[in-house]
Amino acid sequence: MLAVGLIGGIGSGKSEASAVLSAMGAEVIDADKVGHAAYDPGTEGFRRVVAAFGSGIVGADGTIDRKKLGARVFSEPGQIERLNAIVHPPIRAEIERRLAVARKRGEVQLAVVEAAILLEAGWRPLVDEVWLVTASRETVRERLAESRGMTAAEVDARVIKQMPDAERRAAADIVIENDGGRDDLRRRLDELWASRIPR
Repeated sequence: MLAVGLIGGIGSGKSEASAVLSAMGAEVIDADKVGHAAYDPGTEGFRRVVAAFGSGIVGADGTIDRKKLGARVFSEPGQIERLNAIVHPPIRAEIERRLAVARKRGEVQLAVVEAAILLEAGWRPLVDEVWLVTASRETVRERLAESRGMTAAEVDARVIKQMPDAERRAAADIVIENDGGRDDLRRRLDELWASRIPR
């Protein structure tokens, strides 16, 4: 089984690539979803996050309100690092566990860890290869204007906060240029599957 870390900035098409690979038969582990489960009610993560950031981040339904948590951690210096120190270790452990289960089953040819922060979080050792999905700033602006109604300035403000693509490229084993449509992306992923997955 080949374990791939799939990375890419906002609007690059990383999630689209993940969906295509899943349809082709890959087992996809979405680090964002694993991350949300890391602080579900009743977990140690929930207890630690509430202890660190206060009960005001808990919504009426008893779960952590991610918007309130986000507003808190992004408005004060050092708070995102504090949150990451709490949630990254259990996320990493769960990704490791799921990869081990997939390997043990022996039915999966490709496991994809979709994680925008794979490099920043230090999770590179969990995977065999890193595949970067990238797109030009103009393409990213167009996509996010259409899908989320974001202005060019809003997109640029998000991009600036992320790891630069030059750094991602330097760490990636495979770079998937994604300025075309879904069919172009599928063709590129078909080629990669044929060349990288052992028969």
